[in-house]
Amino acid sequence: MAVRTDPEGTEKVSLFDLADFTDAEVLEIGCGDGRLTWRYADKAARVTAIDAFEEAIARAERSLPDGLRETVRFQHIAFEEFAARTDADAFDYTILSWSLC
Repeated sequence: MAVRTDPEGTEKVSLFDLADFTDAEVLEIGCGDGRLTWRYADKAARVTAIDAFEEAIARAERSLPDGLRETVRFQHIAFEEFAARTDADAFDYTILSWSLC
């Protein structure tokens, strides 16, 4: 049986009700295979999507649509390590969905 994720589109509608991603710098923590990333990345100026699970990042990179290659950057890194290296003011929005840090 195929898994259908959010067939009603509720997740995307809710996300856009909360934030305007137009030209925003976005950090997505726990991006997994990019399932949520694709829903908003075309509006953002840049997306940094991180996950500690290497195979998920590999899947996300393989699935990255050509039109988003200049916008989205995936990183295999734990949040704690990323936070220690990054200026918190570098992002307009941070998304944490279905993740434990």
